[in-house]
Amino acid sequence: MIARLMSGRAVSPDVLEAFRAVPRHLFAPGTPPEHVYGGQAVVTERDEHGVPVSSISEPRVQAVMLEQAALRPGMRVLEIGSGGVNAALIAELVGPEGAVTTVDIDREVVHRTRTCLAYTGYAQVDVVHADAELGVAAHAPYDRVIVTAEAVDIPPAWLDQLADGGRLVVPLRMRGLTRAVAFDRAGDRLVSAGYHRAVFVPMRGIGAAGEDWVPLDGSVRLRVDGRQPSGVEKLRVSLGEPVLTRWSGIEVATGEPSDDLDLWLASTASGFCHLVATDTRRGFPEAARWGVPTAVTGATLAYRDIRPAGAGRFELGVRARGPDAEYQADRYVDLVRTWHRDHRPGPSARIEVWPAATPTADLPDGHVVEKVHSRVVISWPGRPVTASAQPKVNE
Repeated sequence: MIARLMSGRAVSPDVLEAFRAVPRHLFAPGTPPEHVYGGQAVVTERDEHGVPVSSISEPRVQAVMLEQAALRPGMRVLEIGSGGVNAALIAELVGPEGAVTTVDIDREVVHRTRTCLAYTGYAQVDVVHADAELGVAAHAPYDRVIVTAEAVDIPPAWLDQLADGGRLVVPLRMRGLTRAVAFDRAGDRLVSAGYHRAVFVPMRGIGAAGEDWVPLDGSVRLRVDGRQPSGVEKLRVSLGEPVLTRWSGIEVATGEPSDDLDLWLASTASGFCHLVATDTRRGFPEAARWGVPTAVTGATLAYRDIRPAGAGRFELGVRARGPDAEYQADRYVDLVRTWHRDHRPGPSARIEVWPAATPTADLPDGHVVEKVHSRVVISWPGRPVTASAQPKVNE
């Protein structure tokens, strides 16, 4: 496990030492050690439908989020979503002069966490059974708040209980994409200091909110996070129309992350959602089995595709269906080219979280994602590109 962590993203010596110190296998009794110390998450609880509701995150994800948190000895930390391993890692990093509180809504998870922490020598961690939407005010303010479940919003309690200048690390879902964002508090708002792609079990309790599924036919659905598209019946008709294809001239390497491209499209494309198709013989890309970034405008949908472009490379393109297929395909391709020119490989997006009552005139420029408690603004700082450094686009 340590060797795997050292071979991936940069992990600091302090975080590596914490992983060496915590007996991970004792927090997952009955799970083979090779699985516990492997590179995958360990599911510790499922609901009545077999869906995971609690897990020990994979080591790489834990390490990255701990690095994002920039923990130091003596800090007071609130962990939202218990399991034991992460709380023990945090306790190692803040030391005996620090304080760690972990909270979970599930009584069984709390009992297991408290028992395992005591057994492994981390009884100083305060384990609280409560809905994390309200935080844990008794031990506030916190220097760091680390959330280990997918959140769809930032409840006011999390900000209120975070010290000014403190940091919140949270897997935040925005338009169907989840990014583990490190936010620094600046008065009544949060400003991102970095983010990365992440997959977590969803938040339960007051803050729970799933995505909506819009069926178009027996094998095609739209996964929508937010406002549903209008004119669904017309979209169903458009599925039977000819497919228009446009290629961007932009190439990517096999295995190259599309994290920023996806977030760019989510914050710039109209009617952004994900198209999921179980039958890919109908002009849908193989990736549609899991969901492809899609723009829906009226009765027209445009979705991303790729085609081989040489050894280990693929060209990005778009397929569109509907009455405005030509316009929407060209618009989608323009967005891909703009991302390539201005934001590949950076700078990445700036994400800010403002109170829900903030007037639009007071918000910074950017795409606004409306939440119940907050207004999330995603903006993209440009980078100067000289003529000699202009990225090449294959026409």
